[in-house]
Amino acid sequence: MTPTPAPAPAPPARPVPATPAAASARTGRLRRTPARLRLAAAVAVVACALVAVGGLLVGLVQADALRSAADDTAQQVRTLDVRNDLVAADATATNAFLVGGREPVAQRERYDVSLASATSGLTAVAGADQRDAERLPGVSTSVATYSGLVEQARANNRQGFPVGAAYLETASQELRAEALPGLDEVVSANASSVTDAFQVAGRATLVLLVLLVALAALVVVQVWLASRTHRRLNLGLVLSTVVLLVAGFLLGSNLDGGSRTANDVQDGAYGQTVAVARAYSLANDAKAAESFTLIKRGSGQAYEESYQASVDAASELLRGVGGQVQATFDAWAATHDEIRGLDDGGDWDGAVALATSSEPGSPNAQFDAFAQEAQTATADSSAQAQSDLEHAASASERTAWLALIAGLLAAGAAVWGFAPRLKEYR
Repeated sequence: MTPTPAPAPAPPARPVPATPAAASARTGRLRRTPARLRLAAAVAVVACALVAVGGLLVGLVQADALRSAADDTAQQVRTLDVRNDLVAADATATNAFLVGGREPVAQRERYDVSLASATSGLTAVAGADQRDAERLPGVSTSVATYSGLVEQARANNRQGFPVGAAYLETASQELRAEALPGLDEVVSANASSVTDAFQVAGRATLVLLVLLVALAALVVVQVWLASRTHRRLNLGLVLSTVVLLVAGFLLGSNLDGGSRTANDVQDGAYGQTVAVARAYSLANDAKAAESFTLIKRGSGQAYEESYQASVDAASELLRGVGGQVQATFDAWAATHDEIRGLDDGGDWDGAVALATSSEPGSPNAQFDAFAQEAQTATADSSAQAQSDLEHAASASERTAWLALIAGLLAAGAAVWGFAPRLKEYR
């Protein structure tokens, strides 16, 4: 018998395409009033949630930016204080060197205090920010080298050896070539951080765009609901809108207040702090250059030019600050002409006596008055900047949580407003 062949396998079943009737059924559900009511309710809830989450995040971001600005401002002031302590120590050591022999006790003590303050300040700066700490080891080494050279200069000066002046000049060059550039790098990095934090704080008001979109969505939903249900007002949606309006006003005013505080501090207290601190540093540079001009005995023209450049730069900075600190600086700078008049007229001893005198009205007394006022102004403006930024940060943080609560309440009110309408179709 001939074997019967096996039947061929059946071809795989093809998926049955959706019929126009099935597609029409899906879209038809969205045309029904209950489905549209649920969609409108979802839109209202999502709009409220956006305000809640957006307000919370932006408020917290602004608070964090303002606190970062406060921290970076404090670090900037610490770094500038270290720089000023170093140049003040150098100006004091250079001026004391003019006396010859054993320098005045008061100036020796002032030098020691300034150097000790700079050393402890370096530790504080390194401890406050790990990134800054990585930039400072070379500064600490340079400061140690500088102080060693100053001691050698003093030892030779006490014995009347001319080589003492060379040691002193080398010490000053070491300070400005190695230590101060490292600190300036930290100052520059902190200045960038402060600027970035202020910019972040200032952009926070963009969240108000989210609020406007949410309110527009609620209005559109209410208009649609009124036309569908033939009721002019929905109490839940009205309450939701009112809550968002009140919260939006508070959110906008507080975020705008934080933004304005950032701008005001940047242009005001912080700007003044940096300007006065830099002017004080330049004044110490000028004072050291003035002393070196005399130490060089007729060959210090380069130091005289350095003095003029430093004084001009300091004057420009203080011109934007004004007040007593500028007047006191101008009074000190005016004494330079008398010193140069004596030296250029051949009375070197008279010029040195005037430059090293501590009598009332003398150049040193005028400089001490300026130094005191500059340090006080820096401390006051820095404290004001810290206080303003901390208060604004706290306000932004409170506003962030208020926005979250208001958004959730508005979402709940919207759900409550739609509930009776949906029950009508059950």
